[in-house]
Amino acid sequence: MKLDATDLRYITGDEFRVLTAVEMGSKNHEVVPTVLIVQISGLRNGGVNKILGSLAKRNLVARVQNSRYDGYRLTYGGYDYLAMRALSKRDTLYSVGNQIGVGKESDIYVVADAEGNEMVLKLHRLGRVSFRAIKEKRDYMGKRKSASWMYMSRLAAQKEWAFMKVLHEHGFPVPRPIDQARHCILMGFIDAYPLRQVSDVPSPGKLYSTLMDLIVRFAQAGLIHGDFNEFNILILRDSGEPVVIDFPQMVSTSHVNAEMYFNRDVQCIRKYFRKRFRYESKIYPRFSTTKKSGEGDEGYRLDVVVEASGFKKRDQEALEQVRRCRVNM
Repeated sequence: MKLDATDLRYITGDEFRVLTAVEMGSKNHEVVPTVLIVQISGLRNGGVNKILGSLAKRNLVARVQNSRYDGYRLTYGGYDYLAMRALSKRDTLYSVGNQIGVGKESDIYVVADAEGNEMVLKLHRLGRVSFRAIKEKRDYMGKRKSASWMYMSRLAAQKEWAFMKVLHEHGFPVPRPIDQARHCILMGFIDAYPLRQVSDVPSPGKLYSTLMDLIVRFAQAGLIHGDFNEFNILILRDSGEPVVIDFPQMVSTSHVNAEMYFNRDVQCIRKYFRKRFRYESKIYPRFSTTKKSGEGDEGYRLDVVVEASGFKKRDQEALEQVRRCRVNM
């Protein structure tokens, strides 16, 4: 869905209170009963019904009638508003501009702070894949399955934020992390274009070596990107240097499938350079020698640092279950 922030400034405090109540009720209910929304919000029954009607007209909640009770579910539009309100209250987000990117799992917008400095807002949207098909394969969320796609999108954002932050702190060429709320990430604007849009470069060999060095550098720090391709590599306009984006699929070199992910990243670059630039090199990194060269540097295991920051192994496993189900659909 497309982000429409037009009404954000006109939503009242009570309306956000009710919207938050629907979000809280979604943790245990696929459809949140109206009586529960009243109870959580702490507002009068009549007032809540009126507010729910107003939110439904804006497509921030959706009314659902079933045989047992009437209730509401939170929409991605409502989730967007809750996230943007959180960013706005922290004074990190002031205005929303044009959409500059769309993918299977995210939407990208240009935004600005109060001083007019441009930033990038990424909204994770894992629900673009049929949830019904995945839910039939495995009930991976247990009691939280009602709001699972928003919850999983939130996990994806938290993971990407954790990796982006630690990578930026250690000097890797990644966007500058600014803020994170629910399923949204706010990052610095980069004047660059995707590698997939590049038809010619002054020195394909130099760029190839730089990208392979980055794969090795990630691995020596205990990480594998997992989706290192022409869509997730930006080329700076002024210098031609690469910047790496998109980290929800990043894994540790201790992962059971680490070698497969590493080799896939390497082969993606080799294949792309062979096809686009007619450049092929017999020199490329191997997982066994790369991992061995990074052993013993305990203070530089960024996979360990990320887990210590709050993104736990169980969260990683939940996201991987979703991705495995998507591949097998």
